Amino acid sequence: MTGKPDIALERRTLWVVLLLNAAIATAFFVTGALGDSSALIANGVDNLSDTAVYALSLVALSHGQIWKTRAATASGIMLLLFAVGILFDVGRRYLYGSEPLGPTMMAMSAVAAAVNYLCLRLLQRIKKPDVNLRAATTFSFNDFISNGGILVAGALVLWLGQNWPDLLVGFATAVIAIKGGFEILRDARAEAGVGKAPR
Repeated sequence: MTGKPDIALERRTLWVVLLLNAAIATAFFVTGALGDSSALIANGVDNLSDTAVYALSLVALSHGQIWKTRAATASGIMLLLFAVGILFDVGRRYLYGSEPLGPTMMAMSAVAAAVNYLCLRLLQRIKKPDVNLRAATTFSFNDFISNGGILVAGALVLWLGQNWPDLLVGFATAVIAIKGGFEILRDARAEAGVGKAPR
């Protein structure tokens, strides 16, 4: 198999997951605002960062290895910054209170889980992914796990009538994002080391 078809598949896949993540991020922000949910807004921020990362990955496809590792490094840093923003939102809601809507959380998480699973399957079809595509796969996997957490939190909010399950999932989403960010940075550093190895 030649390099060109692989690049075409990678580009097409990245465009699809970029558009899907942009749409789901918008839906998360709208339902998060309407449902007063930290978990939904946290996942909206996460999906928005994914969209930016996929855009960087698309640009990186037509550049050399150094540019690709720099794009992956930027992706990892961006994910860490978004995680800090999520933690800030969780802390604010903890101090000032919130009234999340369990049914809204559950419905949105189910839709998002289906979309993120589709993204994950599309990315896993690519053979020998580069550092940016591995980062994209990490993001989609993290999102899918977070969606399951929102579903459980929504059920608990509905059952208990309290906001702590929503805040807990928002916090967990930030922790997962931090873990993913460091994994991407480590992968990018390792890739850069390989690129600098003597030929």
